[in-house]
Amino acid sequence: MRASRLLSIQMLLQARGRMSATELAQALEVSVRTLYRDVDELTTAGVPIYAERGRAGGFELLPGWKTTLTGLTATEAEAVFLSGLGGPAADLGLGAEVQSAQLKLLSALPAQWRGHARRISSRLHLDPVEWYREADTLPHLQAVAQAVWDEHQLEIAYASWTRTARQVVHPLGLVLKSGTWYLVAARDGKLRTFRVSSILEVRALEGHCVRPKRFDLGRYWAESVRRFEGELYAGEARVAATARGLAELRQLGAAVARALHAVETPAAGERVQVRIPIESVAHAAGVLLRMAPEVEVVQPVALRRALLARAREITEMYAE
Repeated sequence: MRASRLLSIQMLLQARGRMSATELAQALEVSVRTLYRDVDELTTAGVPIYAERGRAGGFELLPGWKTTLTGLTATEAEAVFLSGLGGPAADLGLGAEVQSAQLKLLSALPAQWRGHARRISSRLHLDPVEWYREADTLPHLQAVAQAVWDEHQLEIAYASWTRTARQVVHPLGLVLKSGTWYLVAARDGKLRTFRVSSILEVRALEGHCVRPKRFDLGRYWAESVRRFEGELYAGEARVAATARGLAELRQLGAAVARALHAVETPAAGERVQVRIPIESVAHAAGVLLRMAPEVEVVQPVALRRALLARAREITEMYAE
């Protein structure tokens, strides 16, 4: 454990440059006192770490000094190859670079670990696109990604639900969600999410991208997903479901699955009453109609009436 932490200190300083004792301790999840002991041990072992005092000071490696990859464990090497699965990297124009990096990593690994690392790409394939869907057309993804890497502002023509408008944005990051690429950017001081396939035109600007302080892409995305689900599922319905109906309900999405996670499966011929989130009466009527008779709506009354009206329309349509 400690040997891994000592290597991590070298890697952090090599990757990020000068870091304060507090920053290093937080990154390693240890106390500042423990960090100082680790740095002393590294310097005794010959690692050229020096300290700068003052407000802008911290620990830094001697310029030009680099550590090696010999500290990688076999499992860590497999994880690196897992992170390089080809599809998303190719979308971003980095397919060749990923292959080159993997080749260099293989040559640096001990011979007995190379087979473990290779087996990831030979036994695991990532296909992020949902069933019965084609991947979005993404003529501007690489230009958007380049602006994210270079931290340059973008002028985009974006087609929203209501209109197409030109706007200047500060690109902060890219997210791949269920086969769809999204750009997270700041506009007029506020964070926004743009679907990359809806970007019609892109023009890179010379202005530097301004990143909000303490912005964390992963945290922002998780919060925005929760907020979107909260706004999307504005209503609630009570239904009575058989075991099969309960299984079908769990396939409706994460929000419904969460609502049902503690519900026990009823015995054959019995039903269990549960509450599920719904978008609207009209939407729920279309979704739940196909689950009848395994799922019966108990409340609200408006939803029962909507289902009955649809059933009558279908009967009239197909009655001879």
